[in-house]
Amino acid sequence: MTTMKSFLTPLLTALVLAGCATVPEIDPASIPAAPAAFKEEGRWTEAPPAEAAQRGRWWVSFSDPVLDDLIARADRGNTTIQVAAARLDQARALLRASRAEQLPQVGVGAGAIRVDGLPTNRAGSPSTLATAAGAVSYEVDLFGRLAQATNAASLDAQSREALLQSTRLLVEAEVAQTYLSLRALDVERALVRGTVVAYRDTLTLTERRHRAGDVAELDVTRALTEVAATESEAIALDRRRAELEHALAVLVGEVASNFSLAEAEWKTSLPVIPPGVPSTVLTRRPDVSAAQASLLAAQARVGVAQAAWFPDISLTASGGYASSEIGDLFKWSARAWGVGALLSLPIFDGGRREAGIQNARGEMDASLARYREQILVAFREVEDQLSSLRLLAEQAQAQERAVQGAARTTSLSDVRYRNGLVSQLELLDARRSELRNRRQALQVRSAQYQATVGLIRALGGGWEART
Repeated sequence: MTTMKSFLTPLLTALVLAGCATVPEIDPASIPAAPAAFKEEGRWTEAPPAEAAQRGRWWVSFSDPVLDDLIARADRGNTTIQVAAARLDQARALLRASRAEQLPQVGVGAGAIRVDGLPTNRAGSPSTLATAAGAVSYEVDLFGRLAQATNAASLDAQSREALLQSTRLLVEAEVAQTYLSLRALDVERALVRGTVVAYRDTLTLTERRHRAGDVAELDVTRALTEVAATESEAIALDRRRAELEHALAVLVGEVASNFSLAEAEWKTSLPVIPPGVPSTVLTRRPDVSAAQASLLAAQARVGVAQAAWFPDISLTASGGYASSEIGDLFKWSARAWGVGALLSLPIFDGGRREAGIQNARGEMDASLARYREQILVAFREVEDQLSSLRLLAEQAQAQERAVQGAARTTSLSDVRYRNGLVSQLELLDARRSELRNRRQALQVRSAQYQATVGLIRALGGGWEART
């Protein structure tokens, strides 16, 4: 009885300590409070993270078959997505390994050794001892260490899954934005090339009038300058288009030398995101869900570190046969077995376990700060894109009026110049003004597409399945 009490004393002490150890709570005050409404528009609804929610094929709303094809190719071939998928596979493998730690471990073995000095041996006559046995071991998770570790691994896998979703959304958005930039550039290139043609017409007319003695050579050189300068701009736009085309090749996972995208008319639709959609932004953003899962995993690992103070209890059992004669190995008389229990309780480790707990708490604090930052970034990105869309719509209206006025001025100046009523300077100024305003209008239109894609990305994907 005294022996049993001495055996149970450390175990009972550990149980008392286990009751005192608790995983630290996360202070709700450290998480940014959800605003009642966004500054620009929309309502806010609190909801749990939903990184696994179906995001839909949001790019289909742009009604562009080429864009659909590019995103499908990127989903298959983008290397960044492939890396994120591999990281998820790693996290799932670690989860399976952690779960395996909670299960009994079973093994078998056999061996033969040459020994001397066995009771059955004749003096000075060595013999062979053959063994065949099976063993079972099981660690009793009395203090929840293995369960906490498995929970942390599960949360890590959830985080990696959310990061894969986030990576896929990021790549899809980059493909869409790069493609839309290229299409806008095609329109701008056509506009500049058209202006070059107009300048050449003006140059031809000026040269004819110079030969007739109506204008000075200065007018001819001035027209030549405008033609050359505008041609230089057209070449610069060609260079920019090549860069965008090469960037698209990398995004879809193809060699730039083998990738090309033909110039085509820009018919991409500009979808209108319905009001109120931003109200569930945090339920759909995979990066926020990933940060939350990482925080919970860090919290669970604090519990794992605390469990290091408690004893490890292992149960073992083995059974088999041992014989000095191979032929007698599996006889009943050669059987051998054993059962046991092992309790291990470190007494002094120089502060290693306490340092482990402090390290786990520090990681939890860092994860909390990252989670808070991700929430703040989510709010900022939605506000940025909402304000951009509103202001770009106003800017587009104002710029359209400027284009109409500049086009009318160019038309009047051209007629007056051909009739000799104004100087060449007035016509060239009018053309430059019209080109500048048309290019600005095109840039505003392109920015509207970019902001729309940016808002979709900030919302965590499409909005078809939102409530």
